[in-house]
Amino acid sequence: MVGGDAVDGQHGGGAGIAPLAEGQRTGHPGEPVVHGAPFPRRYRFLQCALKWGSSQAVASNVNRGPLVPLFDGITAITVQTGRLAANVLTRTGQRTDGPAVVFIHGNVSSSLFWQPVMLALPEDIAAYAVDLRGFGGSGAEPVDATRGVRDFSDDVHAVVRELGLGPVHLVGWSMGGGVALQYALDHPAASITLQAPVSPYGFGGTRLDGTRLTQDDAGTGGGGANPGFVAALDAGDTSRDNALGPWAVYKSSYVSSGFASEHEDTWVESMLTTATGEDNYPGDSMPSVNWPGFAAGTRGVLNTMAPGHFDVSGIAALAVKPPILWVRGDADAIVSDGSAFDLNFLGRAGVIPGWPGEEVAPAQQMLAQTRAVLDRYSANGGRYAEEVFAGAGHAPSLEQPERFAGLLTGHVRGAA
Repeated sequence: MVGGDAVDGQHGGGAGIAPLAEGQRTGHPGEPVVHGAPFPRRYRFLQCALKWGSSQAVASNVNRGPLVPLFDGITAITVQTGRLAANVLTRTGQRTDGPAVVFIHGNVSSSLFWQPVMLALPEDIAAYAVDLRGFGGSGAEPVDATRGVRDFSDDVHAVVRELGLGPVHLVGWSMGGGVALQYALDHPAASITLQAPVSPYGFGGTRLDGTRLTQDDAGTGGGGANPGFVAALDAGDTSRDNALGPWAVYKSSYVSSGFASEHEDTWVESMLTTATGEDNYPGDSMPSVNWPGFAAGTRGVLNTMAPGHFDVSGIAALAVKPPILWVRGDADAIVSDGSAFDLNFLGRAGVIPGWPGEEVAPAQQMLAQTRAVLDRYSANGGRYAEEVFAGAGHAPSLEQPERFAGLLTGHVRGAA
């Protein structure tokens, strides 16, 4: 996931979530990947959780439906919209006379991850978890990254409209948090819950105030993926001995160290529903004269979060401001002020050679950026609350679903 590199003579493609495998490193801008000095062990498994992939590794553009059964009490339906056929999870026989919550998953995942929280909600709250395009059981339509995450948010709105729901309570995880904020910018929302959300300014390549570091967004987008991880997705790899495989990425990046779940096979199968290729995950990339040698492209998932395409900081000026709940784990490896998935942070740490220095390529202060935007939201008449799960990783809803569901329930009812 350290873009701007050439792999076996081909330019890699990806951006935004993890360094290369042990024994790989990038060269200076324009130079190929060099195999040699291993990365420190702490970075070994951080291969791709949020936004990186290799567009050259595969070109299947086909996502697989999950191969594991749904949890008892969960039902899948297909919602045909004018944009795509969307797979949606609901609770079996749920009531529909109360508030409706729409769950939006993150990158390299699907609606399956929301099942524990859906089942933990009280019966008067209706739950819908939507598979974004190219994930889960939804269609794998191409992603136009020049629209930011609007392809995703417009898809979600089309599902909401087709189901006949009014303003809904949005819950977005990671990339899905960005989708939720974009949805709220374009359509009415009853409330917003953000779990470990991508920064309002995208993933990588910005200063604290959101200013872009380079005009081409070097080091972000579809050029930073590890091709081994993308190949593992494409091969449907469920093994536990592949350091670049989905299981290793889930264990090292999605949850905190030591957390174990009886549903790990389900989470891996969810990751494996990711459609791969330049139009989906990870997307394309462009060469750059700036470190680390690649820039954001215009197609595919990872490029949707490049700062030149993505900016939802305008939420602070929204005319009608739904209440916002921000939930995060303090052991999150992906979204933090020193993210091990931020190439500039890895450059500063010496993991990626040739780093041009703090003035040129500072690490992104993701949490500080989110807090600054939400503080403006509050100053402009909105309200938000921040809840930190001590010891939790990138997915507090997996590690403590009952607590998460309790907070969400209170938030939804308080928004009425």
